[in-house]
Amino acid sequence: MPELPEVEVVRRGLERWVAGRTVTAVEVLHPRAVRRHAGGGADFAARLTGETFGVPRRRGKYLWLPLEEREHSVLGHLGMSGQLLVQPEGAPDEKHLRIRVRFADDAGTELRFVDQRTFGGLSLHPCVPDSAEGLPDVIAHIARDPLDPLFDEAAYHLALRSKRTTVKRALLDQSLISGVGNIYADESLWRAKLHYERPTATLTRPRSTELLGHVRDVMNEALAVGGTSFDSLYVNVNGESGYFDRSLDAYGREDEPCRRCGTPMRRRPWMNRSSYFCPHCQRSSRVAS
Repeated sequence: MPELPEVEVVRRGLERWVAGRTVTAVEVLHPRAVRRHAGGGADFAARLTGETFGVPRRRGKYLWLPLEEREHSVLGHLGMSGQLLVQPEGAPDEKHLRIRVRFADDAGTELRFVDQRTFGGLSLHPCVPDSAEGLPDVIAHIARDPLDPLFDEAAYHLALRSKRTTVKRALLDQSLISGVGNIYADESLWRAKLHYERPTATLTRPRSTELLGHVRDVMNEALAVGGTSFDSLYVNVNGESGYFDRSLDAYGREDEPCRRCGTPMRRRPWMNRSSYFCPHCQRSSRVAS
């Protein structure tokens, strides 16, 4: 599933190609693509037609397009395979095209939502009152992400110390810190030499500050190369893949030598996912800072 860097790459593409454009027609080609919109496909198309998109926004892994009147925003769920593509008008339809948005200008492009597995979709939601970002009310509970200038580091460190949980669970808790998923959690923990099951209560302020720094470094490095693509399902708005998978130090490297000490990397089942770690650098018994 796309994490912060992948969603931010898509957001930047939408800012360049979609912001400021007025919708002239919407086609909903599959009902599941608008299942989170209470009024259904016809209502979604009718309410979006004639509206003008503002600057796309993101909070963690959540992406939305504010409407210029600021009372509603279009929330995009990419799910496992969702793609927001800017394509030339008249280009052949993708096999899994779900929604088409046409614009009232002569730019010659349209916005398409393509989703092979139909776990994603678009939906229209009221904005949080007085939200300058047009934040949809359904994601108001999501914490700010570590790249957000308004991210509250003091509150985050306090929450880590007070919660009875483990460090990887805390990194994936979107009410504490948003945007971090399985891939970038493993990468950050490897850089910090922390085992994924280490209790958060054992982390000192300097240690949690160091971890947060690694999270930011990993995110920024992934952003610089377009995110992580393991297959053709994650692409930017122009259909291009990211290349951070070539730089991964932990995720997906089972039995390969640790790039720090040479010990074979391990994979363990974890919450219906996998955790990749170095058994030497990230010892489970290590609780001292």
